[in-house]
Amino acid sequence: MFAGTLTRNVETAAAEYTGMIHSTRFDIAIQLEARAKMSERSPDFDVTAVNKTGRKVRIGTAWNETGNTSGNPYISMQIDVGLGPFRVNAVQTKEARAAQSGEFEIIPLVSNGLMKSGSLSGELTAMDADNAFTGYIANMMFDLEFILIENSYKTEETHPDYRIEVSSPRGTPIRVGSAWMAKSSRTGNDYLSLLINTPDGDLRVNAVQNEEQRGGQTFSIIPFIDSGEQPQDAGVGLSLVA
Repeated sequence: MFAGTLTRNVETAAAEYTGMIHSTRFDIAIQLEARAKMSERSPDFDVTAVNKTGRKVRIGTAWNETGNTSGNPYISMQIDVGLGPFRVNAVQTKEARAAQSGEFEIIPLVSNGLMKSGSLSGELTAMDADNAFTGYIANMMFDLEFILIENSYKTEETHPDYRIEVSSPRGTPIRVGSAWMAKSSRTGNDYLSLLINTPDGDLRVNAVQNEEQRGGQTFSIIPFIDSGEQPQDAGVGLSLVA
């Protein structure tokens, strides 16, 4: 079970809402930050928190909603802190609405549906030399910094374009994944498809550029969505070639 509170920030701030969410296993401070909507059903907010290393990460998304029967506004949130996704709603009591208060109560949402986790943040930056990238991927349970190095063993079209490496505590390079250059058949934009072995298991993500990033060196890492555009064999092994 989950509980918590959410407060609308009256003054202008980076986060439109701040709050706390609680369970028997955690107490986490959260923020709701407005995001650009791509469609009517796109999320209105990113839900963010600070992980154990002090990194701010996206742990979910949220929508402004209106009750079908009551007509009262509320906020629907989908959150994952590394223990599996869950849904909660932030609602106002009758007294809070009457007082036009910015205080909301977070309550669990009972649902029979399965949800796709979006609980990660990450960034990829092209380096000035060596056709390489540096980046990180993080959620509430891990924070992984890595580098993409051109795959000199590539001999087939389906082989990875890059190998993903991290450093051991002593600085030894350790391969943890592969990456492929790709192009969206829908938009024509270039992106990178990554397969990374994280402490939580194998993870598929894409590194894409939004309108503000396009033409620059920075990519945002987002959860993988199966649109049929994933490069063939991108899900196979982590050998030097394949």
